[in-house]
Amino acid sequence: PISRGALEQALEVSPATVKRMLEEMRNYGAPIEYSREQNGYFYDPGRAFELPGIWFTPDEVCALITAHDLLANAEPGLLKGALAPLKTKLDRLLTLDHLGAGELPKRVRILRVAGRGPGTCFASVAHALVARQQLEFDYRARTTGETSRRRVSPQRLTHYRDNWYLDAWCHQRKALRSFALERIEAAKIRETAAREVDESTLHGHFATAYGIFAGAPKATARLVFSAFRARWVAEERWHPAQRGEFLPDGRYQLDIPYADPRELLMDILKHGDDVEVLAPPELRTLVGETLKASFARYANAPNPAPDKALGSITD
Repeated sequence: PISRGALEQALEVSPATVKRMLEEMRNYGAPIEYSREQNGYFYDPGRAFELPGIWFTPDEVCALITAHDLLANAEPGLLKGALAPLKTKLDRLLTLDHLGAGELPKRVRILRVAGRGPGTCFASVAHALVARQQLEFDYRARTTGETSRRRVSPQRLTHYRDNWYLDAWCHQRKALRSFALERIEAAKIRETAAREVDESTLHGHFATAYGIFAGAPKATARLVFSAFRARWVAEERWHPAQRGEFLPDGRYQLDIPYADPRELLMDILKHGDDVEVLAPPELRTLVGETLKASFARYANAPNPAPDKALGSITD
């Protein structure tokens, strides 16, 4: 056992500080015992103990850096008061010697591309979500441009491809819906308790089909990638339920369940002639028609009014 006097001398602190440190250590679960006979403190040898938050696995370091970056680059004013203390704690953790003494955040770069931001109602949405209260808001549908008033029971927030979405039970549609946060306006928290939807139902609706489009899978896409492109695609995870295998000629076959083809179509087209859709027929036809329309556009002369063309892209 080590006496309190020895601890005060070794740490160069006051008796009150040693007492407080011992209490804090015990709060962390440290099995510190005191021996009256030997007038000192010791660890109970029968209990294993390790300080929390000191040693990190590679996955934990990655998560820590990502969280640090997300907080450091949050939208201006986005829950600033609530996030500031958490960011301060992360900054302190990252200054530990075995985590590079503050070098990690400088040596890791996280790029965000085409993110649309969380909009103006993030705080209201987040509050209603954790308080388990219903939320009312105006929603501008991207496909039609029309605005409708919605009353929903928030279930969870989803950050997908650098964009924020609210998964919720829509009381108007009487079904689960996903709302892009930047399209939500005039949000108002209601006193009415939110309707609860169990996790298995949420997973079945939002996570079983490809991409952000929800619903049970209606078909399985079979894609075959060239041997060159297979070097990348074989290591990518497009969907939790995907199935992939290399073909004898080095090409890579990938099967993906989907409900709505729109997002899958965009991901297929970005691979150009390095991918071919084998099934289902309707998806193959959709990709073919899209490529034909694109080819027809480029086969014609360039648009003589570039300013107008650029305007249509940015609107």
